Amino acid sequence: MNEELPNQIFDIIGPADNIEQITNCMTRLRVHLKNEDEGMHARLKALDGVLGINPNGSELQIVLGPGRAQSVTASIKSIMAKQQTPSKEIPDKTTNARASAQTVIDPIHNAEIGDGKALHEAIRKKNATPMKLMFRKIAHIFLPLIPAFIACGLITGLLNISLKLFPELQGTPVAQILAVMGSAVIFGMNLFVGVRAAAEFGGTPIMGGVLAAVISNPALSGISIDGWNFVPGRGGIIAVILVAALGSWLEKRLHRIIPEMFDLFVTPLIILLSAGFAALFVLQPIGGIISEGIGTAASISIGTGGAFTGFLLGGTFLPMVMLGIHQALTPIHAELIARDGVTILLPVLAMAGCGQIGASLAVYCKTKNHFLKKTILSALPVGLMGVGEPLIYGVTLPLGRPFIGACIGGAAGGAIVAANYVGAAAMGISGLPLAAVTDNIPAYLLGLVCAYAVGFIATWLIGFDDPEEKEAA
Repeated sequence: MNEELPNQIFDIIGPADNIEQITNCMTRLRVHLKNEDEGMHARLKALDGVLGINPNGSELQIVLGPGRAQSVTASIKSIMAKQQTPSKEIPDKTTNARASAQTVIDPIHNAEIGDGKALHEAIRKKNATPMKLMFRKIAHIFLPLIPAFIACGLITGLLNISLKLFPELQGTPVAQILAVMGSAVIFGMNLFVGVRAAAEFGGTPIMGGVLAAVISNPALSGISIDGWNFVPGRGGIIAVILVAALGSWLEKRLHRIIPEMFDLFVTPLIILLSAGFAALFVLQPIGGIISEGIGTAASISIGTGGAFTGFLLGGTFLPMVMLGIHQALTPIHAELIARDGVTILLPVLAMAGCGQIGASLAVYCKTKNHFLKKTILSALPVGLMGVGEPLIYGVTLPLGRPFIGACIGGAAGGAIVAANYVGAAAMGISGLPLAAVTDNIPAYLLGLVCAYAVGFIATWLIGFDDPEEKEAA
């Protein structure tokens, strides 16, 4: 990594007082800024190590790639801590989400005509809709869990491949231990989600975990009240998110009314009793209905619609990413994995990134722009590994028509994958690595190759306006 990159980014987006919030996901540095000058995006794009820029509502996303996003974010936070006075703190995500939601009044009409900076800021704030903020909040619950999904999914996938190749390994202690490791994230998922959800909703994390443990405890199966039979884990992570949200809401209000000397004892007791009973009698059944609806809808849409459904999902996923609504799919993947052991949506949606590979290769073959060729060559390896942002924001989206070609490639690959009902035992990975955790590797690879080929052909036929060297640089 470029050791100067955190300082270079901070010099452009800083000072610390200008940064309202800074977080990261697997591949992107995400910041909310008070002010942006007109040349900020261009200066960020020009940095060695920045793979792309994506303004998303009130959030500016700087694409850095896996690993680098986390380290750069940590370094910038350290720089901010040194620059800020002791009385200033980096606001947490809950505070900023609430503040953003409260400021979405319609400030666009308050911006003076001709005031480009004010208008730009007003538009960004208006795009921070409550729905998008909720999607982000839910997605943030699962982001820290993705490495566990990847590790457990890869162990499960590789173990299944090994057992097919070497059936004599079945039942051996090593195979059994690996099976336990592979299922660990599913075994503890409700507890993990409970802790994360409570933290995201502004409550005490461990109370979210305790409430999740209450509705997941196997001992519930032996309890019946007037014909009401409790089912451990019913509602899955949907019920967990609901009860964690309720517990967090209740906790924040109890802190205001309970005297400080009794707060430590009384508040958690009331939360556990109130939210616990509410979860068992109300939220868990509601979560069960939602969970079963999600599973049924996914199974019917792909099982019945087959290739047609896959074509639509694979072709529209990239526009969903552009609109920010793809974050709502994260808990759906997790719920499907918890229910069925695999998510049948992820392999289909992964084809969108594969279409980017084919489209970018077509651009590489046709362009005479050396800077663009260099960008594609540097981004292709991570693209093949399932990290598509560099190709999206650095190649196909800026050129316009190649982005459409990529969507067509994703649609073709999605049709093949959906027609074969391919499932994946993990989330958070895509591209070639996802093949190892699918339950039908040949069908997935066939869809992947098809997405590459169709994305290439579609982009070649649609064409694009080849930028001049100075435009690309």
